[in-house]
Order: sequence, then C-alpha cells, then structure tokens
Amino acid sequence: MKRITIGLLGAAVSLSMTLGSVQAGTLDDVKRKGHLTCGVSTGLPGFSNANSKNVWSGLDVDVCRAVAAAVLGDAGKVKYTPLTAKERFTALQSGEIDMLSRNTTWTHTRDTSLGINFAGVNYYDGQGFMVSKGLGVKSATELNGAAVCIQAGTTTELNLADYFSEKGMKYKAVVFDTSDQSVKGFESGRCDVLTSDQSQLYALRIKLVNPGNAVVLPEVISKEPLGPVVRQGDDAWFNVVKWSLFAMVNAEEMSITSANVDSKKSSSNPGAKRLLGGDAGGKLGLSSDWAYNIIKQVGNYGEAFERNVGKGSPLKIGRGLNALWSKGGLQYAPPVR
Repeated sequence: MKRITIGLLGAAVSLSMTLGSVQAGTLDDVKRKGHLTCGVSTGLPGFSNANSKNVWSGLDVDVCRAVAAAVLGDAGKVKYTPLTAKERFTALQSGEIDMLSRNTTWTHTRDTSLGINFAGVNYYDGQGFMVSKGLGVKSATELNGAAVCIQAGTTTELNLADYFSEKGMKYKAVVFDTSDQSVKGFESGRCDVLTSDQSQLYALRIKLVNPGNAVVLPEVISKEPLGPVVRQGDDAWFNVVKWSLFAMVNAEEMSITSANVDSKKSSSNPGAKRLLGGDAGGKLGLSSDWAYNIIKQVGNYGEAFERNVGKGSPLKIGRGLNALWSKGGLQYAPPVR
C-alpha cells in the first residue's frame, strides 16, 4: 500500500491507494488487452450458457458482446469467466473480470456496501417456485413444511425466509452452490420445491429429463431487477457499459434492427442520426460507430430478448414487464441527445 497525504481546503486528507489499482482505467485496459473479460453464470440457458464447442450465448452474454462491439468494434472479442453466485462479486471487486453480466439482482445492500454499480436492468424478474406435477400443489400457499432447494449466495434465501414467515409457514432449506446442483437435487427428490427467479426456473426446467413433469407456480414473491455490474470509482467505464445497454433499448424504440441498421444510418430521424453517428461515441471515449457496431453485430434489445429467452427460444417467455415502456412494459432508456 502507498499512502499519500494531500491538502484539501486546509484539511489533511489521507488517501490509501493501491499501486496498479483496478478502480480506474478499465476502458483503457480493455482497449490495451484487445478483449473484454466478462463474468457470467456457470450455465443458465437463455441467459449465459456454453454449447459443446464452448460458444457462449444468452441475454446476459449479449450485454457482454454489446460492450465489446462498442469498445473494440468486434462483439466476438470477449473472454467469458463462469462464476457461481458466491464468487461473482469477489471476481469483480478484485479486477479478475472487467464487468459482470450474470442474472444479478440490483438491491440496496449490494449497491451501497460492495463497491459496485449496477449499469441498468436487462431483465425485470421476480422469484417464484417450481414443483413436480405429482405433488398436486397449485399455489405457493400450500407449501407448508416443504423441503426447498435454493442456491447459496443469492437473494432467494432472504426472500424465501420472508415469504414463509409472512405466511406463517415452515420449510426446510436444501442449499446448493450452483444452479445445476440445485436442479439435480430437485430432480432426485431431495426437495419438494425449487425456488429461484422465474426466468431461471424456466431455464432450469428444460434441463430436466422430463420438463413436462414440473410446473412453475403462479406466485411471484419479489422484485428482481437483473442487470450488468461494474466496479465503483470508474465513471468512464460505468458510462460505457450503461450506454451499451441503453443503445440496444433505444434502437428497438426507433425500430432499428441488425437487418436495417445500414439503411437507418441515412435516416431523417434526428434520434437515429445521433445514435448511429455524431459525437455520442466521442463523449464515451469510443468511435462514432460504437452503437452501429452493437446493433449490427448483436441486435437491438428486442432481437436479443426473442432469440435468447422469448418466443423464438426454447424458454418461450413472453415480453411481459420486459416489453418497451411504449408497449406496456418497463424497458425504458434515456435518450441519446
């Protein structure tokens, strides 16, 4: 540690600074390395999952790809680091990864005590329950005394305790380190119920040998805004990650897609002109075609949603809360102006 003392308005202020600190300069580091290091899940279909050739895909993966496209001009220049729920924040805090995009809930405690910043919401979710059809349960209010599979290091633990306490019910927690372990525990009968974000339940259900034997109950017991995360203290990088996601949402609002983005570059729409050119990129420390590269290589938010978790995917999740604000949902991005 190197200690530096400076004078500020007549007062001595001591600052402890670590040489080679990871708290600033991430944008320059990524440009220098020539790739983005992105923390993802250990495997969650629809969000971040690798195939047999170790090619990663998913809604969270597309956020990583969007940032790489914006910064490096190539959405493929990403190195993915699979992380469990317990490992994810330490990996970000230590500088092992440049950003985290791993179905992570934005909460007060995480926002104020872990030295991290959430750069937006790429999926509005809520915690639910999945049970075997053979259990004959139609509602979460019928789960008194149930054994519940949960993943350690997640917000689901506290939400579960709060819900059962409020309903005056008891349960037995069966805790696992990874989502794969939890679904195997559920399938083997170690628990009656699997609880997680509803999006994750749909993703885990397709991993079952007989997905049709499991049903997701109707109750949603929490708010789970999921989004990408960066370290605090590096505003330039925070802006890049934030606006990479916002560019995808703005593009959908303006009906700019990967298929028509070339023709839209000459659009008479002032908003489209600002998004696809002008000085917006320069203000982020990026090239003028930063947003064009995102949309051309990754697509707008709606395209990413549909192919990864929407009706065009095995999960077949409706847009719901994740529809644009103009279509009854919550997805809304600040304008590029």
